[in-house]
Amino acid sequence: MARTREFDIDQAVDRAMDLFWRRGYAETSLQDLLKELSIGSGSFYAAFGSKEQLYLRSLERYVSMQHADLEKILDGAPEIRPTVRRLLTSLVEMDLADPTRGCLVVNSATRCGDLPAAGDHVNSAIRHVESIIAGALEQAQARSEISPEKDPRELARFLTTFIQGIRIVGQAKVGREFVEDALTTAMRALD
Repeated sequence: MARTREFDIDQAVDRAMDLFWRRGYAETSLQDLLKELSIGSGSFYAAFGSKEQLYLRSLERYVSMQHADLEKILDGAPEIRPTVRRLLTSLVEMDLADPTRGCLVVNSATRCGDLPAAGDHVNSAIRHVESIIAGALEQAQARSEISPEKDPRELARFLTTFIQGIRIVGQAKVGREFVEDALTTAMRALD
């Protein structure tokens, strides 16, 4: 007779996500995961299959949460410029508050070259961010907040790239002035 699972899968994925986010994929051992999740190896393999599969599931969870937050911020934004500035500033503040953590998508892109599936997830996540931003910029353009000569998709690609860049720069601890100057220049793209 099969034993019933004695732990909450969603909570376990959240805890694993936090551990991977703090330590990185390669630096997190199976033993670290078993200890963090308070489960045995049999339960781990039955629930998640492998460390890699749990990492990918954790990355999916992180991406899902980030996209939901981004959509909430941008969906129906009354004015695009202050909304984009608040969004970018909030990312800067997160990285300044905890520069060792950064962004799990950026961390995956820069540290998980030996996990092709992680690269696929990163690519998909970045494309989705571009799509969310492009949608908000198209709405702003329809309200005449952005010049009709601007291409919302190109602006979205620039802002998506800028977001990934400031997440990396935030981990480099270059300081607030450096990042705020870059943010001011990036905002001019919407003019």
